[in-house]
Amino acid sequence: MIEAAAFAIAFFFAMNIGASGTAAAMGPAYGSGAIKRKRVAMLLVGACAWLGALAGGEVVRTIGEGILPPTVMQMEVVVIVLAAACFTLFFANLIGIPLSTSEVVVGSLVGAGLAYQALYWQYLLVIVSFWIVIPFAAFFLAFGAEKTIKKYQAHLPFLRGEGKWHKPLTFILIACGCLEAFSAGMNNVANAVGPLVGVGALDVTTAVIAGGFFVALGALLLGGKVLETNGKHITNLSLLQGSTVSFTGGALVIIASIFGLPVPLTQITTAAIVGIGTAENGFVLWQKSVIRRIIKVWIVSPLFALAVSYSLILLFRSQDYYTLVVIVSVFIATVGAISLYRSVRQDKEQTMRDGEGI
Repeated sequence: MIEAAAFAIAFFFAMNIGASGTAAAMGPAYGSGAIKRKRVAMLLVGACAWLGALAGGEVVRTIGEGILPPTVMQMEVVVIVLAAACFTLFFANLIGIPLSTSEVVVGSLVGAGLAYQALYWQYLLVIVSFWIVIPFAAFFLAFGAEKTIKKYQAHLPFLRGEGKWHKPLTFILIACGCLEAFSAGMNNVANAVGPLVGVGALDVTTAVIAGGFFVALGALLLGGKVLETNGKHITNLSLLQGSTVSFTGGALVIIASIFGLPVPLTQITTAAIVGIGTAENGFVLWQKSVIRRIIKVWIVSPLFALAVSYSLILLFRSQDYYTLVVIVSVFIATVGAISLYRSVRQDKEQTMRDGEGI
């Protein structure tokens, strides 16, 4: 019964990975108009992500064996870790936020490790450091590429995509989007099936085949809203700009995957998009509410998954109800404090509008 629950949660999680991570890979192609139909973009993403999953064995081993010791990776713990990660990701998909599946699942694994006081801290620090470095690398690479393109665009028709150059640039953009979707499957499928490999329920080959299928299915069924957010709501992209974003993200993620490092694909893609927008329009782009909302979710999501995983283990495994009550109380107090702060700020703004505060 527990094993069946683990498989069900893992494959449902893989579908949400398809929606959040891989659907965002085709955002530049869709946002620039290279692919006009959303369904076509999602179909391409699903096929390329499945192919990428077949090459993702190293990251699967990292998630399954590189963060928690084998003594902790038991079937009950796997169910809790996957449930915590899946709940966090599903909530983000409902509100249309491109969320890092790597951060969510690693946060859940860390929550379990903290509950059992057993973690491979050294390798965990390496993973987290790459979470910080790679999005910045994507931002500056895309920023530099856009500045270079703008410098020579007036003299080179190819860079503008005018006339006969429009179709070749369209093809390049779609190819780069497929490359990024491939990298998404290569890196992110491990987040769903890695824990099953760690507990011995699946071998690596079977895990990547099955996980890749459900990632592709999730991209087709659930990826539309995230695709819309990354493609249209952050900044408008030209064909060459979109190619820069997708190629930058895909190349960085493939390199990380070769070394078995789970990295935040969606953060990398979004950072590259923001780099393009910043080079073109300046830092006014950072004033957009969608950017601020995505950054907040990026920070909160691994911590939220960690807290949910830790709490569930205390409840179902350790039966430590006292610590659980403290965690729930802190959560309620935090939400209440934020709500109170917003209410006070709204009251002050209303008072100023009414002229009573002058």
